[in-house]
Amino acid sequence: MTTHDGFDPATFDPAAYGSSAAADYDALHAELDPSDAVQALAALAGTGDVLEFGLGTGRLALPLVDLGFTVHGIEGSPAMVEALRAKPGGSEVPVVVGDFSRANTGKDDYSLVVLAINTIFALPSQEAQVSCFQNASRHLVTGGRFVVEAWVPDVGAFRNLSAVRPVRVHDGHIELEVATIDPSTQTMWTNKMHVTDTGVRLIAANHRYAWPSEMDLMARLAGMRLVHRWQDWNQSTFRDVSTSHISVWQKVSDHAV
Repeated sequence: MTTHDGFDPATFDPAAYGSSAAADYDALHAELDPSDAVQALAALAGTGDVLEFGLGTGRLALPLVDLGFTVHGIEGSPAMVEALRAKPGGSEVPVVVGDFSRANTGKDDYSLVVLAINTIFALPSQEAQVSCFQNASRHLVTGGRFVVEAWVPDVGAFRNLSAVRPVRVHDGHIELEVATIDPSTQTMWTNKMHVTDTGVRLIAANHRYAWPSEMDLMARLAGMRLVHRWQDWNQSTFRDVSTSHISVWQKVSDHAV
């Protein structure tokens, strides 16, 4: 298997992305309004507790706490947890530092497990992603839900296995994504280039991508069934031209279904 630096499943470091991105994460993603996501997640959680895999600096966790939810997290990066702790209320969110495809909080009665903003693809292999679904199921009460936010793969956007894409163009800030791809392993090696009036910032964000249908099978292997798939947090209808999805699976069994 061909690998690039930092994304070999045998040597995968769950802290790597956060170590690189934590200091600037909130500033670089300031335009991502969490309001719609928080509203949707609150409705899905009902009155139960919430667990967020890869909660980062608390973009979703802290607003959910403000709404009265008990929120726990599993986060691979100590640097991200440090940034969370520096925020008002951040010290009140219990966090296990570890690989969210395997780490355990010691609770198995959450009503909702959340994995947002494409973080499922940060896991380096299909096996790790299957393990993530199984770990979500282990933490859920029967009837609880696992929510994943991810982009829909677009292999056609690549020419000669590479692509350059403008992500955002604002006054004083340009974000470019430069990527190469290996379709045989569904792996994408990415550098996000942030150009501002103070300089250039490069952040590696490698992905092992998966299609929604592949995730549905992962969910079934973990005892869950699809109950919702939306295009966005506003719950717009998911269509054949949708470029992203919010998928919700419900735990129905402790075994494959």
